[in-house]
Amino acid sequence: MSLAQSVLAVNNDLPIRTDRPVHSGKVRSVYWLTEADSRRLIEEKGYNVAPDAPLAIMVISDRISAFDCIWHGEGGLNGVPGKGAALNAISNHWFGLFREQGLADSHIVDIPHPFVWIVQKARPVMIEAICRQYITGSMWRAYSKGEREFCGITLPEGLQKDQKLPELLITPSTKGILRGIPGVPEADDVNITRANISDNFEAFGFRSADDIAQYEKLLKEGFGVISDALAKLDQVFVDTKFEFGYVTDAAGNEKLIYMDEVGTPDSSRIWDGAAYRDGNVVENSKEGFRQLLLNHFPDPDILLNKERMPEREALARDNALPTEVLMDVSRTYLGIAEKVVGHSIELSENPKAEIIEILRSQYGLID
Repeated sequence: MSLAQSVLAVNNDLPIRTDRPVHSGKVRSVYWLTEADSRRLIEEKGYNVAPDAPLAIMVISDRISAFDCIWHGEGGLNGVPGKGAALNAISNHWFGLFREQGLADSHIVDIPHPFVWIVQKARPVMIEAICRQYITGSMWRAYSKGEREFCGITLPEGLQKDQKLPELLITPSTKGILRGIPGVPEADDVNITRANISDNFEAFGFRSADDIAQYEKLLKEGFGVISDALAKLDQVFVDTKFEFGYVTDAAGNEKLIYMDEVGTPDSSRIWDGAAYRDGNVVENSKEGFRQLLLNHFPDPDILLNKERMPEREALARDNALPTEVLMDVSRTYLGIAEKVVGHSIELSENPKAEIIEILRSQYGLID
């Protein structure tokens, strides 16, 4: 099988039984199960969820997105070999540590295949919760132009690029377009303050004002668990995004959980510790790919300027990247995944066929 064939680029065409449209995001596709299949699996597998909880099959792909576009390579290479398996393995590891250490559960109830999660429907908190331990990326770009206030937090003068911040910062933004919240623009991914959240907690999806403190606790503790574990691997946890939601367990208790993904090279910046101590930044995350794109194209403003989105989309569509670029990304993702989980990531020659067989024979979800 060729390299291109081993990549799972299209993940929204599996014959999984569903009575709703498949939701396909930049990287994952979600298949909502029928009510009958959800109830059957909850009973058969003993999942700790409400008997009538809606379940979904979430299938990751090997696609790579950056600057809100999907990128592809030469020779029909429409993704990064090993990327999907690496991302899921890393998230699975961190979610497991969070559970073991008594932080909170995740939306995942079962893992049938390295590319597949069975998840329960959560009621999302409409916040992308960003934690920052170092000043870099968009925050540094704004700081270097004179900005000092970020999400209601004032940074001190004299910070240097890539420096460790005086304390862990929570710099949240909106998840989706929220309407009718005073002081919050009706646009996706706009920065918000803690005051915005506490003054309008219901509009952001919190059950109570007390849950804001719980979300911040889970943020900081989750960041700390990952940061400490990566430090033992001589990796620096720079910043990351968390997402949260509410679910109800089998006993009828509503609880705040982690959802989406955590601590992955897609949602976080991770630096090599030895290089950082020598004054260099070596990325073990998607940030390295972003920097490569910025250097690869003659006009990087297309990638950074949201008002040039049509040009950006054309750039991604019309330019096949060199195979070696995507293989370099593959080595980064697999390398950090193998460090985190402590063993090599087994790559499938035909992940789609494997997924279909497992979901047919072990879960009865394919006719």
